[in-house]
Amino acid sequence: MDKNFQEEQFTGIIKFTPPLYKQRYHFVKDLVGKYKPKKVADLGCADCTLLWMLKFCSCIEVLAGLDICTSIMKEKIIEHLEESELKKFPEVVFGFMAPSIVVISTPNSEFNPLFPGVTLFRHPDHKFEWNRVQFQSWALETARRYDYSVEFTGVGHPPTGMENVGFCTQIGVFVRKHPQTSESAQSEKPTEGVYKTVFKAVYPSLKDEKYLQNAVVSEVIFTAQIIKRSLLDCVMSEHEEYNDDPTERKSKFQPSMNCFSDNLGKLVVEKSMEPTVNGHVVYIPLTTIFSFPKVNQLCGTFEKLCKLIAGKVTLSSDGSAVMFNTEHENEEN
Repeated sequence: MDKNFQEEQFTGIIKFTPPLYKQRYHFVKDLVGKYKPKKVADLGCADCTLLWMLKFCSCIEVLAGLDICTSIMKEKIIEHLEESELKKFPEVVFGFMAPSIVVISTPNSEFNPLFPGVTLFRHPDHKFEWNRVQFQSWALETARRYDYSVEFTGVGHPPTGMENVGFCTQIGVFVRKHPQTSESAQSEKPTEGVYKTVFKAVYPSLKDEKYLQNAVVSEVIFTAQIIKRSLLDCVMSEHEEYNDDPTERKSKFQPSMNCFSDNLGKLVVEKSMEPTVNGHVVYIPLTTIFSFPKVNQLCGTFEKLCKLIAGKVTLSSDGSAVMFNTEHENEEN
């Protein structure tokens, strides 16, 4: 069996690992990471799961979701459109919106015989389901008409020996051949509002000191926790090598440079930046935390870091390191 495909022998139920909807979402997320668009619209956003995932992509400034109704539907792609709506779909998306990239996913009807109990369509709301030839014919004609190129792929591999049916979900990736001029974009504004705004969220700007402080404190704690865990793993392994009990040792302990750098990747750690363990207390220098790219980008300067976390993070007596007491952690372990 293919690694993305599992078939339960007795029930005949087909399962994909990871689930098919996650494969579709990650396909789009990978494209966003590659092309780094500023605006992304999900037509048929359902419960907005994809939008939630893309919210954390720093390149995106605007996320828009559109669905046919406010109630949540499990699946929403073009196969939910009536024939009359489907004819207008290319004109609206490729002609009016004219985005740089369009990703369309739709069921591959050739895969359906592998699903037990599927006699016509996979979902009761589907108005049609295309085979690969039908989808590619529609996509190529649409791309030609609106000056796009299109490549075909999919998610959900078939089982070994049945590769001829193709992917469970077929995908077309359309890329606009020529950039849209500002004049043409402005001349095609809608004459009336046809969409109802259901929900709108404006995320806080990090230019606001309050939100920036919350972001920095969260990132500092998260980074410090990673370093602490790596450090304690090093301590445990070295003490086990000498049949020692790390909870009994009270003296100051500094792990080897190799141990620390191996666990934290390519981070270059100077002697003054090494975290230490003293009994049940772990000290992680702020200079080490500041050297992590995300913390550095948020703060800009080390002085800014110290200012933003003052009174929000437990520090050593001289204020040079984040301090953790691991006594209760040891008791739980």
